[in-house]
Amino acid sequence: MRLRLRLEMKRFAAGFMMLLAGCASFDGRGLVPEQSTAQDVAALMGTPADRITVSGGDTIWYYPRAPMGMHTFAVRMSSAGVLRSIDQLLTEQNLRNLVAGVTTGSQVREVLGPPWRTTRTDRMQRDVWEYSMLNSAQWPFYLYVQLSYDGIVREVLLLKDYSKEPGGDGAKP
Repeated sequence: MRLRLRLEMKRFAAGFMMLLAGCASFDGRGLVPEQSTAQDVAALMGTPADRITVSGGDTIWYYPRAPMGMHTFAVRMSSAGVLRSIDQLLTEQNLRNLVAGVTTGSQVREVLGPPWRTTRTDRMQRDVWEYSMLNSAQWPFYLYVQLSYDGIVREVLLLKDYSKEPGGDGAKP
């Protein structure tokens, strides 16, 4: 009986350590630009949700952590498969790069990463891309990027998520 309990405790501890290791890889901590390889990134962060090739031959791997997480990490890989950088994309600074009437959907995807949810609103003739993010004061917000059917940004809305306020009932303080 004691041996069985000891084995179960070891199995639980091993599972718990794997869980902690998974959390440690959330943002790519431990990877070294210009040294870590594509295999290192995949081993630590997993399979990316999306990949795009950008000018110069680099590839950007996207790791969105929504809906519960409010970050999207972009891992930029050289054409040789070496890590160039890791950046958190859902920032107020990146929102300033979105210009209504000018920015395209592909540019939004490159700047913010893939949305965690998309909705088509036929009446408004728009596709709405939804993200969850924290502002610079670490308050949770919903970000809605509305694109017309021609793929151009028409409106960007940043709305505070009151459901994450103390009390969690969504009521304003």
